[in-house]
Amino acid sequence: MSHRVKANDGRIWLFDKVLIEQRGEYWHFRMWLDGEGKYVRESLKTRDLETAKKRAEDRYIELRSDQKSGKRYFSITTEEGVNHYLADKQKLVELGTITKGRYGTISTHLGHWLDYIKHDTKLKELERNAAEGYFAYRMKHAKHGVAHTTLANEQGTINAMQSFLFRKKEAAVEAFDFPKLNKYEIDNEAVRRATLTNDEYNALTKAMRSYVDREANKLDDDEYQMRQLARHYVLIATNAGLRTGEQQQLRWCDVKLKAHDQAVVLQSKLLAEIFVRKSTSKVRKDRKLYCRGGHYFKRWKELAKPKSGTDLIFSLDGKTRISNRAILYHFHRMVKLAGIVDHEARGIVPYSLRHFMITQRVLSGLSFQQVAEMCGTSDTEIRKTYYHLIDDRRLANAVADFRRDKDGRIIPI
Repeated sequence: MSHRVKANDGRIWLFDKVLIEQRGEYWHFRMWLDGEGKYVRESLKTRDLETAKKRAEDRYIELRSDQKSGKRYFSITTEEGVNHYLADKQKLVELGTITKGRYGTISTHLGHWLDYIKHDTKLKELERNAAEGYFAYRMKHAKHGVAHTTLANEQGTINAMQSFLFRKKEAAVEAFDFPKLNKYEIDNEAVRRATLTNDEYNALTKAMRSYVDREANKLDDDEYQMRQLARHYVLIATNAGLRTGEQQQLRWCDVKLKAHDQAVVLQSKLLAEIFVRKSTSKVRKDRKLYCRGGHYFKRWKELAKPKSGTDLIFSLDGKTRISNRAILYHFHRMVKLAGIVDHEARGIVPYSLRHFMITQRVLSGLSFQQVAEMCGTSDTEIRKTYYHLIDDRRLANAVADFRRDKDGRIIPI
């Protein structure tokens, strides 16, 4: 490759916007990058002029090739990388490929990552081992501990972003090497603690009746309706076990009530047939489930008075989805009224209602696979999170006993 050499003030210009200059004993390379508005400055690590020219020419060709392919020389920060990735995900929300709830989860995961890695870290400076302390950091700084599945999900989100940025030539590595999760796995006692007991749930249902007492609490129409919404949200959540986003996006047309003669042990023979649309599901798959508590849907419908089947179930106007903040506010007030004083320390939140439903179904004798089908997750995930319930059931089997009444019939005790 031919090039012109022009000397000026101790500098030798090789090409347009490319020069070499001697600093101390060594020659250095300098090139202006139009797209980034900065100079590349690098040592050529040689004292010999001809060698310096050859190395500068090779470097020029390499940088020009990178520029043509869209690769940046200067690094963006980790925060800019996260924003770039979230902007791409926002487009998928607008297309309906992912839900707003999923977008919020991704944003939360990456917020934790930025807290750990720092917002102004240069993205291209990160190597594969940059995440080796991430799990320990999360466990140390999380208020109520971090579930094993949460850490696994965060790891997946972070590496999905990293792969995206690597393809965009903004990152030096395609993925981070996280430590083995089992080193930091939290005991399933955390799940047990974050789940209501049967006695606590009974106390909660009683407290909720008091919470919506219009006369005793001197409630106006708006507050009464809001409290009834929160109450029925809890009652349905503990029977259906839906994820937060799935439940909040349910429409009246997604639910059908079914009479079932075998449900004589229930307060009502009404079961609910619920259709979860893939557009609202975390796993982007349609599913149908049957659950107890059909009479709760019926009662709330009489209170909500929807104008259309497409109205949102958990909404005051049928159009605006109830916020997580509103549900959390009323949930905590009802839990406190029920006398569950350690609910914050145990991490009892609305998602605990899903834990409660799964626990009840497993202890009732359903297989992990059957529960997984209801909840829209995998058999492996249910088994991993709730395997401790098998021991509870085995213990109950071991101490089970009976007596005979005066007619000789067997009565379980």
